[in-house]
Amino acid sequence: MRKLLLIMLSLWTLGMLATACGGDDPTPAPAAPSVSVQDIEDAIDRAVAGAAAGQTSPDEIRTMIEAAVDAAAASAPEGLTAAQVQGIVDAALAGQTVEPAPKGPFVIGVMESLTGPGETYGNVAVQAKLLAVSEINAAGGINGRQLKLIIEDSKCNARDSITAYTKLTSVDGVKIILGTSCSGAMLGAAPLAEKDGTIMFSGLATNPLIKDAGDFIFRTAINDALVGVDTGNTLWSDGIRKLATITEATDYAEGVRRETAARFETLGGEIVAEERYASEETDYRAAITRIIGKNPDAIHIAAQAEFAGGTIIKQLRELGWDGPIYGEIVAIGSTALDVAGDAATGVKGIVPALDPGNTKANEFLDRFRDRYDYTTLEWFMGSAYDDVYITAACLAQTGDDQDAAGFRDCLYNMSSYAGTIGTYTFDSNGEVVGLSNAVAEVLPLAERTSGNSGWVILGPAPVLP
Repeated sequence: MRKLLLIMLSLWTLGMLATACGGDDPTPAPAAPSVSVQDIEDAIDRAVAGAAAGQTSPDEIRTMIEAAVDAAAASAPEGLTAAQVQGIVDAALAGQTVEPAPKGPFVIGVMESLTGPGETYGNVAVQAKLLAVSEINAAGGINGRQLKLIIEDSKCNARDSITAYTKLTSVDGVKIILGTSCSGAMLGAAPLAEKDGTIMFSGLATNPLIKDAGDFIFRTAINDALVGVDTGNTLWSDGIRKLATITEATDYAEGVRRETAARFETLGGEIVAEERYASEETDYRAAITRIIGKNPDAIHIAAQAEFAGGTIIKQLRELGWDGPIYGEIVAIGSTALDVAGDAATGVKGIVPALDPGNTKANEFLDRFRDRYDYTTLEWFMGSAYDDVYITAACLAQTGDDQDAAGFRDCLYNMSSYAGTIGTYTFDSNGEVVGLSNAVAEVLPLAERTSGNSGWVILGPAPVLP
């Protein structure tokens, strides 16, 4: 009898280990229960001792152990400790009904710039994600399970991004990561994610190189290649023929400058001056003086940090530049406008913008303001928020936060998603399809409100041959 029961429980344990190893499925399954042979033998010894004392017949023991095996197997997706299995066996031997262990939350990683050049949009992205999680969990979760985020600071650079990625995957065991905020951070960790088969899904990283980062890399952020084309077209349409640029020395900002310059020169424009600055700099007057000395028709700012973008605009006006200034979303974010003050009036930005006619976007902004009492970079807030809801939909489909391959396929096969930032889907490179940019102009200081983000949309970016 003892040998028979040992074989039964051992076979169950081996089956659990086989599931954990995954067989031919490349996606790792949850870890097997931590049950030793001694745990099994101790449970059987008690069962046999009970039979020997005349308390239970051998057939009843067999039935009870089978019930314990069935109950433990039903709980297996969450994994069981030795103590939990011991409890299941004890309950079965006592003739008690054994319920499967409750399932825990879906656990997802988050990597955003909580500090560093991207802290203004990294923190707001986290807040948008937390708002989405609270809404999902309050509504009953995902198939009855809650959603949990483990948040790490990628600090807007490749080195710290790799550190954050390693912690999330090696220590926390996540296979799905939302982020990063910055392109350099995304490009730093993406090769590891692709090699490991881990999802990275960003609502903010825009560098063109991310397009080719791999099969597990996705984003709802619009590629800077399109931002550059739209900016170049806008400059040319506005009659600009000689352009000067000042650019932060980061992957994101350099990507914006490069794509803008390429399109502008293709149309026949001339770049008469190029200046770059390090992220730690705070005084740009020397570079600005050199730029103004080249007599450009306009100046283009590509900033990684809102503080830098706003300061450059302010110092440009202080040094006497009264000509046109162009930028993108960072240069005219709410923090940048706070820094620049009235100097930013009339600055044009090529930006993704929330549609004021989109009810879902308006309701999201209202809930965000109610919770945090401010907004900034509202399109990127919405992008981060949408990413959580898309994640929830894919987890509902796969039922497994460790199934990165299934999650990837869910995104590839997603029908058009109607979110806060528009209606869109993903192409074969994990790039968002269906979104576009607009031209915004900064309003006078007295006309800026939290409701208009400080600027007015002039219309869609022009399309030129």
